[in-house]
Amino acid sequence: MSLDISTKAIKPVRLTYDQVARRIGENKAGSRYQEATYDIQPTTNFHYRPLWDPRYEVFDTSRTAIVMQDWYAFHDPRQYYYGTYTMARAKQQEVAEKNFSFVEKRGLLDTAPHIVKQKVRDFLTPLRHVEWGANMNNCFITDTGYGTAITQVTMFNSIDRLGIAQYLTRLCLLVDENETTGIDKAKEDWLSRDIWQELRHVVEDIFVIEDWFETMVAQNIVMDGLIYPLIYDRLAGEMMHEGGSAIVMLTEFMNEWQQETVRWTNALVKVTAQESDANKDLLSQWVAHWSDRITEALKPISAEAFSGDGELFVQEVKQDLLERLSKQGLKV
Repeated sequence: MSLDISTKAIKPVRLTYDQVARRIGENKAGSRYQEATYDIQPTTNFHYRPLWDPRYEVFDTSRTAIVMQDWYAFHDPRQYYYGTYTMARAKQQEVAEKNFSFVEKRGLLDTAPHIVKQKVRDFLTPLRHVEWGANMNNCFITDTGYGTAITQVTMFNSIDRLGIAQYLTRLCLLVDENETTGIDKAKEDWLSRDIWQELRHVVEDIFVIEDWFETMVAQNIVMDGLIYPLIYDRLAGEMMHEGGSAIVMLTEFMNEWQQETVRWTNALVKVTAQESDANKDLLSQWVAHWSDRITEALKPISAEAFSGDGELFVQEVKQDLLERLSKQGLKV
């Protein structure tokens, strides 16, 4: 006895959602990223303007001086939507947790020199407040920005900043054997110590920028592009040579996060600058203004943090930032 099993291929009526098909073609299947990104934000049928700011619609392109024909021209090179983002961060968090567990179990910070522990208290822990400011700024961009392609990325970024602030808190608690003295001192330093006041001034000035794209430039492109390589690359490297190898392990997430973040900020700058000369000029002006201000704000911090010429390191990271942005089309 033989069985003859026949198969039938069922052709789906649609391969993807209509808004995705309009962009990639009717006969193509959309990726998960495309389906979670393209034209998700409403554009019509708003019932009323926001009562807190009736100059604008709920989603309004005029909230920024940057002009784009298509706000979905930007594509996140990481292809992050909620699913891929959470899976990537879960893997990174697992590694970070193992690093913290290893350092704590082996007592690696117990043998670290006093100078290294003090640098953690003086120059890493106060950055918790910078990360909180970055969280607020990215929430603002998510609230007032235009296009899911951009606002979903800044929402992910805002959550990341809270995670980084928590890692800095845990690092300080490890150094101080779970006492909060270092955290309390860092808050006082942020509020009153002279070397931090100009950076604090910059953070607070970014809070009140009305143009969300300028906030993007000031926070995610310029400030992060200066602070992260200065602190988590150069200063952490110096601390490693001073006997603080454990510090490098516990701040590795910050380095990896910045390298990943640079990919989408570069892509955003390149797409925006290519749109028009007006966009390119405006972006270049914003970069010039904020890079000068933040560089000056970092000089007193760097002068005390490094054993050598700290201001030279600030100039180096600024030069690296400007060279990177010039490759994306800016006139800096």
